[in-house]
Amino acid sequence: MTEITELLVCVKCKRGTEVTGDGERPGTRLMEELQARGMPEGVVLKAAECLQNCDHGCSVALRGGPAKWTYVYGNLHETSHLDTLLEGAALYHEAGDGLIPWRTRPEHFKRNCIARIPPLEDNNG
Repeated sequence: MTEITELLVCVKCKRGTEVTGDGERPGTRLMEELQARGMPEGVVLKAAECLQNCDHGCSVALRGGPAKWTYVYGNLHETSHLDTLLEGAALYHEAGDGLIPWRTRPEHFKRNCIARIPPLEDNNG
């Protein structure tokens, strides 16, 4: 069975701005823009209520099965980083352990990783 990759988008992110008059937050807009684009094969998009990175949002997390590292990325813009997120999610999905080689990571991922969380399973045997 192929593992599924989840791209979790913080829909509460305000990206350091005030919520608009209609109440829409940049994190919600990021989620909507990604839904409209569609996900790479093997990647599912999910809303997250809060990733606790409020001053450095929009924020997302990429996670796979219990043998994969999980990553949290911040400083994302709801319209200008869509291609970066889709590329990064596809690369993450293809990486068996979730570790995308540094040279092939999207530039934004290299500079805006908030956290890297070890897998649940010990891969070192």
